[in-house]
Amino acid sequence: MAKAPKIVISHRLHEDGMKVLEDAGAEVVIVGSGEPADMLPYLKDADGVIIRIGSIDKATMEQCPNLKAIGRPGVGVDSVDVKGATELGIPVVIAPGANTRSVAEHAMAMIFACAKNMLVCDHEMRKGNFGIRSEYKAYELYGKTLGLIGCGHIGKILAELATGIGMKVLVYDPFLKQETVEGWGYGYRADMKDILKEADAISVHTPLTPATKNMIDEPELKLMKPTGILVNCARGGIINEAALCKALKENWIQAAATDVVVHEPIHVDDPLFQLDNIIVTPHMAGQTKEAASGVATLAAEGVLAVIRGERWDKVCNPDAYNHGRWQK
Repeated sequence: MAKAPKIVISHRLHEDGMKVLEDAGAEVVIVGSGEPADMLPYLKDADGVIIRIGSIDKATMEQCPNLKAIGRPGVGVDSVDVKGATELGIPVVIAPGANTRSVAEHAMAMIFACAKNMLVCDHEMRKGNFGIRSEYKAYELYGKTLGLIGCGHIGKILAELATGIGMKVLVYDPFLKQETVEGWGYGYRADMKDILKEADAISVHTPLTPATKNMIDEPELKLMKPTGILVNCARGGIINEAALCKALKENWIQAAATDVVVHEPIHVDDPLFQLDNIIVTPHMAGQTKEAASGVATLAAEGVLAVIRGERWDKVCNPDAYNHGRWQK
């Protein structure tokens, strides 16, 4: 009888994902931490690992000779040494498409909340300041321009939501051709600076890479309109947080909203929490009931498939299948 696969999980998955592992008869270890040092004692004889929150580097992988698959319940892999995994022949399983609508809706909700000045008004109402209604900072989104920095699956859904309420859409994405974007009915800008200057609300939807780290810094924030809104439901680090704090304090822009920060979980003393014109949510855009079920299920199914020796297609590093261990 074949030995049950051992799968280490940084944090418990949605119950639907856990059921996939249970039905497969897997031995599951939930560490409660995604720190490599904390996971390593359990990983040394594991067949697979699924990381909800945390990271894994090549040095850790090299100490785990049985490790065959790394799973991420989502599409962000900046916390995984993908190059190292590929060199070791370990596919990194992702869950594309399972949470795209949830993230797009979250970004749209943030844009609405910022445009209507909801956070400030809520705080002031709780202090008895009914007169906050007369500051007239809230504005309509109809006829305004949404600027998308990155327009993959999430960006496209957000663009559809925005056009549904009468917004215009501009797209900056170096991986898309102008004719493609214009074929969707949106404006194309080859320079991100033009998006920053023209858009009323800007939403970021790019991965975190060396090229996108601090892509929006002080010079970029100064290009935005004083009534501008900046939303980030992608990855912490794409927007320089110190520069964003300065922009919000000095009113270079009207408001911001972020679902992601550089250091997660964020500390209660973080400077972002000292501002009343930013909304901060706990990396939950893709954590709706539907999305959490979808990403957990896909990650679990994919990791199990790879452990069985199947060439699962939903991986971010298909070159891993070229490794010698896959030729046997």
